[in-house]
Amino acid sequence: MDIGTLRGLGTLLVLVAFVSVTLWAYSGRNKARFDEAANLPFADEPVHKIAQKEQLSRSNNQ
Repeated sequence: MDIGTLRGLGTLLVLVAFVSVTLWAYSGRNKARFDEAANLPFADEPVHKIAQKEQLSRSNNQ
């Protein structure tokens, strides 16, 4: 095996890993878990602050 073959195999391995992670990230069965994780920074916020933000958001949309 020469260096060109090893580099080719390395490139192929990285391509397979990239495609695998991309398919995993965009698969539909992970959506609920990712949506929950996206809201984690707001989990320790008091409820009245969240209600105020929602009310402000609704008034801006009208």
